[in-house]
Amino acid sequence: MSIRGWGTFRNVLVVIAFMLLVAGCGAKGNAVTLSDGKSDNGPIKAVSWDRMPQMSIDLDKQYKAKIATSKGEFVVELYAKAAPVTVNNFVFLSNEGFYEGLKFHSIIESFMIQTGDPKGNGTGNAGYRIPDELSSESVYEEGTVAMFNTGAPNSGSSQFFICTGPEASNLNRQPNYTIFGKVVSGMDTVRLIASSPVENGSPIEDIIIESVNIETV
Repeated sequence: MSIRGWGTFRNVLVVIAFMLLVAGCGAKGNAVTLSDGKSDNGPIKAVSWDRMPQMSIDLDKQYKAKIATSKGEFVVELYAKAAPVTVNNFVFLSNEGFYEGLKFHSIIESFMIQTGDPKGNGTGNAGYRIPDELSSESVYEEGTVAMFNTGAPNSGSSQFFICTGPEASNLNRQPNYTIFGKVVSGMDTVRLIASSPVENGSPIEDIIIESVNIETV
């Protein structure tokens, strides 16, 4: 689901076969890839794992994510100390290239833009769930980055949204979505994405994440 209906389907590949790959670098679980056995750009990236990643971020460091999209770039400061599990998950998925090529599948200009679904229709995830981290003192306001969940506790995975307008403040009445960052530069790009023409909450034009690069300070 997407935040408005918390809801096309991305054309993945013509012939789909499942391959189990053992993820390296410390027990990240079995990675499942979708592949037709051919790729002009090397191995097909993993799109699903059977468990959430082990903690690998350094809480003494500050993390930022530079996100390049087909509409421009923006930078998110990640709240590693306030939401360590969620930030660790986001950093893992970003470093695995999970977000590259994914769409902003849901847009409500006065509320939010949402992405991170490998299916592209609001129903996908990374194959596992992560616990909520709802003790943050941060609030939902323009630029706030939060983890989407299904409405059930501890159901976040890969989808996230960025608050873009005054309606986002309504979430402060019952903060059920883990806040794990905020846009610190490039908010003009976020607003440009938010102003894209939509039909039934989905943008008419495909707006794609081209890359997510994690930087540490």
